[in-house]
Amino acid sequence: MCKLISVSRSGYYKWLSYSKKSSDRGIKDRIIKDYIIEIHKKYRGTYGRKRICTYLNKILDTPINHKRVYRLMKELGIKSIIRKKVYRRKFKSYEIYDNILNREFRANQPLEKICMDITYIPIGKKFLYMNVAKDLFNGEIVAYEISTKMDTKLVNNTVNQLINMNLAKDCILHTDQGSQYTSRSYSKRLKDNGIIQSMSRRGNCWDNAPIESFFSHFKSELIYLIDTTDPKEMISLINDYIYFYNNERIQLKNGMSPIEYRTHSE
Repeated sequence: MCKLISVSRSGYYKWLSYSKKSSDRGIKDRIIKDYIIEIHKKYRGTYGRKRICTYLNKILDTPINHKRVYRLMKELGIKSIIRKKVYRRKFKSYEIYDNILNREFRANQPLEKICMDITYIPIGKKFLYMNVAKDLFNGEIVAYEISTKMDTKLVNNTVNQLINMNLAKDCILHTDQGSQYTSRSYSKRLKDNGIIQSMSRRGNCWDNAPIESFFSHFKSELIYLIDTTDPKEMISLINDYIYFYNNERIQLKNGMSPIEYRTHSE
């Protein structure tokens, strides 16, 4: 049993000897203290009085209660590591909006309905993050931002690009419920510029299917085919691909590139 906590055999036999003599309480306390110190060291201070008490009762023949262990630990100045409780703020620092788009992916005019989302782009052991806005009228990527951080600034910079465009009245901007899109600063920016905010239902990627479709093409036609650890090179390749996607890549549904279709519809 001594091997359980790596204490000396002599200490254990001393305990057996003195445990039969009720008058030797002080000596028994000193022996228990030795055990407490060994247990405290072995388990790096993670055991409190109740666990130490349970351990002592496993290896010693005479029952020891936790009050005694607590007293001896106090005399030794030994305390267990205390896990700090996490107190969460009760107020909401985010906004959730209804699914206004409701999978109505057809638009009657440019910049009337826009889908937006963020994707990860691996660069060696790190990532770039790209926030992309797709116009549902012609499938064009009308705005995008690339950053080393997936934060609110990433999406707000993309929105700034959209604000400078000739958006349709009551333009709907649809996203998922990611934290960047539920931030108050993002919601305020949309509201201040007359943009209607729409959100997918939680965990339902099909509510934002058009942007997911773009990411699928983007990764299979570019990201999975290149091997670079240089962020600048990657960004340059992405810029070239977006230009190709908008200006040259034919969409099967209408036989035209996104910009060609928009020009044809004017």
